[in-house]
Amino acid sequence: MAICEGKTFKFGNASISEWASVVGKVEGEGPHGDEFDEVLEDNKDNMDTWEQAEAQLQKKALQHAMDKAKLCPEKMDLIFAGDLLNQCTGSSYGLKDFYIPFLGVYGACSTFAECLLLSACMVNAGYVDNCSAVTSSHFSSAERQFRFPLNYGGVRTPTSQWTATAAGAAILNSALKPPYIRSGTVGKIQDMGITDLNNMGAAMAGAAYDTISRHFKHTGTHPESFDVIVTGDLGQVGSDMLYELFQRDGVSLKEHHQDCGLLIYDRERQDVHAGGSGCGCSASMMCAHFLKRVKSGELKRVLYVATGALMSPTIVQQGGSIPGIAHAVEISYT
Repeated sequence: MAICEGKTFKFGNASISEWASVVGKVEGEGPHGDEFDEVLEDNKDNMDTWEQAEAQLQKKALQHAMDKAKLCPEKMDLIFAGDLLNQCTGSSYGLKDFYIPFLGVYGACSTFAECLLLSACMVNAGYVDNCSAVTSSHFSSAERQFRFPLNYGGVRTPTSQWTATAAGAAILNSALKPPYIRSGTVGKIQDMGITDLNNMGAAMAGAAYDTISRHFKHTGTHPESFDVIVTGDLGQVGSDMLYELFQRDGVSLKEHHQDCGLLIYDRERQDVHAGGSGCGCSASMMCAHFLKRVKSGELKRVLYVATGALMSPTIVQQGGSIPGIAHAVEISYT
């Protein structure tokens, strides 16, 4: 059963059985390009629009994961999925042909952790046997929805982050083999008063601090309890702010922290400014880089904290701020 303590859920029999990642050309040219299951040669993937291309990312990621797990759609009980686009376009259009029960989720860039947490709840409670968490983002579809049309040619500020063209899919069940999901902390909305659409790291840092702090408190842990605390995706600006917030409590987080927005690209060689972002950024890095290391025992205990900027272009254009959210999932070898 799942035990809830202060909005932190503890699980006894939720495992991530298989996972897969699909990324675009720029992501494939990054330092972890050889770890992804598929790298697209063309970011449109032979589709007519960027939105259709993003839908393909999710379709391919889930298919790769099901192929690894030797599962057909009929054996899948439920999908939790979401993305950055209005009406979760990438998810609904990308996954519709699987004909699997579907629950759409929106948590901005925190969506993958939210989907993992919800999937673990359903599997741990015994409501489903096989449940999938899927999410994606696409640079071109996100830019024109949240900022400017690509052909506008706007200058990117130093605090801006590059939306990853990427998708990740994980299949959860009660197979009782690592990686296990041992607990999860539900995020609370935090508003840092940031009004700049090009400074999402700063908008999300307070939420990451709040969720991580509460997870430590509820589980009796501290930074040294984990091999690594993985955020996705604060970038350089948000990561630095997170360290400052913990330093006020006398806690040094930097030595134990890695951020997917800083891992997925080579910032010296690739022009991504403050790092990567997008639902698919941390999802693809977790599914390509971290989960296999937990499965092998190289990493014994990982705290994955996906962060999201819950921004509405309409509200920001009206002078409003950007609320942030972060959800934490503890992934373990034992």
